[in-house]
Amino acid sequence: MAGREKRKRAAALDGDEQRRQEEAATLLHRITGLVRWVVAEVAAGRSPSVALHRYQNYCASAAASPCACSYDVPVGTDVLSLLHRGSHASRLNVLLRVLLVVQQLLQQKKHCSKRDIYYMYPSIFQEQAVVDRAINDICVLFKCSRHNLNVVPVAKGLVMGWIRFLEGEKEVYCIMNVNAAFSIPVSIEAIKDVVSVADYILVVEKETVFQRLANDKFCERNRCIVITFDVVVLFLRYLVEQLHLPVYCLVDADPYGFDILATYKFGSLQLAYDANFLRVPDIRWLGVFTSDFEDYCLPDCCLLHLSSEDRRKAEGILSRCYLHREAPQWRLELEAMLQKGVKFEIEALSACSISFLSEEYIPQKIKQGRHI
Repeated sequence: MAGREKRKRAAALDGDEQRRQEEAATLLHRITGLVRWVVAEVAAGRSPSVALHRYQNYCASAAASPCACSYDVPVGTDVLSLLHRGSHASRLNVLLRVLLVVQQLLQQKKHCSKRDIYYMYPSIFQEQAVVDRAINDICVLFKCSRHNLNVVPVAKGLVMGWIRFLEGEKEVYCIMNVNAAFSIPVSIEAIKDVVSVADYILVVEKETVFQRLANDKFCERNRCIVITFDVVVLFLRYLVEQLHLPVYCLVDADPYGFDILATYKFGSLQLAYDANFLRVPDIRWLGVFTSDFEDYCLPDCCLLHLSSEDRRKAEGILSRCYLHREAPQWRLELEAMLQKGVKFEIEALSACSISFLSEEYIPQKIKQGRHI
């Protein structure tokens, strides 16, 4: 029976690999066709133009006002022309240069980061945001996701706990030492044969909190997978889809922690077209909440006053339509933070005891269902 199951998994993995190769070949063919068309148009003295849909996954609509935000339906169209003067010509010029890099990556079956692409033409791109926009434009134009372009984020995320998987030919056996940190793969296509006996996934905002949990041997006493918030979101989404586990997250009780959390649940406005694939809609907010300060009797010295910049950030987030439509409890927590005018970090819980976070706060909250 075990041998039969292994053969089934191997066949499924081979099928996935074949599908990915076919998709990559199709995308490369379409990119090559567009590049050749642009070259032919310019050679003939014509001005090639490209139509790009605009997407908007959230807006600053008032609670009572309906909006047209959607992950699937465009809200407008930009027409970029190469030979005309103005910002659209520059934008198309950048798009084509980045597209040539992507074409080479797909042809050579290699990967690179956005930062690598920037340094290929720094005098033309001038800033990283220009490359970021071009990559997003390419995703919109070819209706694909960023990882399909072989453009990957810089590896920073860490994982530990009850999981093992293969990264290409490399075996990543977190399960052999559940308190040891392993780097998260930047290429999701390289991951296969994921196995876990965990009960849930815990995502923490900061590496310092991750190290606190590792030092306290949190995963020895709790069957879980712990990852840092700078994790590649595709990796987190992949785990959720493969393992069907609940996901809890832990962020600072401040507007910036909240914004990170919201991006994971609802997606980024800058990547609106790809947002539906770069989010984990079922993620649960475990803490820390503004109300935790009083609930756990933390000392006043742990509190920090919200700065004017913090307030502007919180007010901007509060105006987002999805907080009114889909996450009213999240909105109430953010409103309470603004009303009290204070913030505090996850590490403030150490005022109770050095291991309070790992021994009491997280296990009790999950057991009692105290999350939103």
